[in-house]
Amino acid sequence: MKYLGTAAGLPEYSADIRIAQYESETRTPKADLLRKIADVLDVSPNALAVPDLDNVIGVMHTLFILEDLYDFRFSLEDCTSDRLKKAINEWQGEYERYSKGEIGKEQYDNWRYNYKEKSLS
Repeated sequence: MKYLGTAAGLPEYSADIRIAQYESETRTPKADLLRKIADVLDVSPNALAVPDLDNVIGVMHTLFILEDLYDFRFSLEDCTSDRLKKAINEWQGEYERYSKGEIGKEQYDNWRYNYKEKSLS
């Protein structure tokens, strides 16, 4: 925790305490610090923040958490959002590549943790 905190720019004397507070949710890092922590961990800030369910990226990161916790999978039969359908289809494609052994767990997780919505074109 101390390394992560100091690498993100927190003072050495409080770095481990602050990171522990963020992990326990007794404090919330501001957006700029969250970006620095994400950079140190080489993940998207969206993978660390409470997802904003008003946008597709937030929904996707919520679904990734459900996948980790509950091996969650679902279909798009009743989905009315073209943007969400496209994003979930992309996820399903990456998951299929992982399931077939075309990519490893680390590569699959890296794709999820750095997920960015592609354009609708």
